[in-house]
Parts: sequence; C-alpha cells; structure tokens
Amino acid sequence: MEFEELQKIWLAGNQEAVYVINEQALHHRITAKRHKVLHIANVSELLLVVVNIAAGIFVLTTTYFSPHSNVFLYLMAGWMFLTAGYALVHRLRRLRAQPVYDRSLQQELQHALATATYQVRLSQLMRLNVIPIGALTVLGIWQGDKPIWLAAVILLFFCGAYYFSGWEHNYYKRQQRELEGLVGKLKES
Repeated sequence: MEFEELQKIWLAGNQEAVYVINEQALHHRITAKRHKVLHIANVSELLLVVVNIAAGIFVLTTTYFSPHSNVFLYLMAGWMFLTAGYALVHRLRRLRAQPVYDRSLQQELQHALATATYQVRLSQLMRLNVIPIGALTVLGIWQGDKPIWLAAVILLFFCGAYYFSGWEHNYYKRQQRELEGLVGKLKES
C-alpha cells in the first residue's frame, strides 16, 4: 500500500464514531436510577411521618400520665407532630407536582434529578431536626431532676446521630451529582 492509500484509510477511520451510545441500555440505567431515587424518597417520607407521629404520641402519653409535669417534653411532642405534618404536606406536594411526562430519556432523567434534589433537601432538614429534638430531650431530663450523666449520655447520642446523618446526606448528594453528570453527558451528545 502506498502512503496515500494508508492516509485515506486513516482519515476514514478517524471520521467514524469511536463508540456508539446504546440508547436502550442508557434508558434502562436512567429508569433504574429514577426508581431508586423515588423509592428512597417514598420510604424516607413515610418513615418520617410514622416515626414522628408514633414518637410524639409516646412522649405525649408518658408525659401526661407522669406524676411530674414536664413542659419541654410537651414541646418535644408538639415538635414531632409538626415535623410529621411538614413531611406529610411536602410528600403530598411532591406527589401532586410529579409531571406527567412522555417517558423520553431526557424527561425521565429530569424527573429523577428533581426527586434526588428533593431528597437532598429533605435529608438536610431532617439532619437539622436532630438539634431541636436533642435540645428538648436534654432540657426535659434536666427539668425532670434526672442525673446529669444521663443528660450527657443522651447529648452524646444526639451528637452521634447528627454526625452519622451527615454520611446519609452525603450519599444523597452523591446520587444527585451522578444524575447531574448524566444530564451533562446527555446534553453533550
């Protein structure tokens, strides 16, 4: 072969696509990510509602039937009911606002990204919710004339809960960044 023929073959090879995107595999990957994000959001919201209502009822009834009245525990029960109400209202808003979309690749990815963004905000709010619950618990223990070491142990427990909830929050942020990366790659192609 002569140099010109080799150059023609080389140039023809360079003009071909080096790789081809398998649209069906990409669509399946995006759909799986969307289902995962929706599942996590649904479970998180339902757990927030059920656990806060149950804990609020427990704190309220044990405080009510206790021989000593404790204002901080009543406040904590109220805070838990408000948290459950907040989570329920935002769940209903999210479900109502879900778009009816044409199941295109772009629309599914946007839906997954919107849900992931919602989950990041929800996890941040629930992480911050540890602070008032912990403060009201410690204040309730002090008002109830319990030993100081018990308040210190519970305070350490809530500090640990706050710290470890940061890991969960970072996990949701990584999922959101992955979806943002997919959006960027899809816009490039």
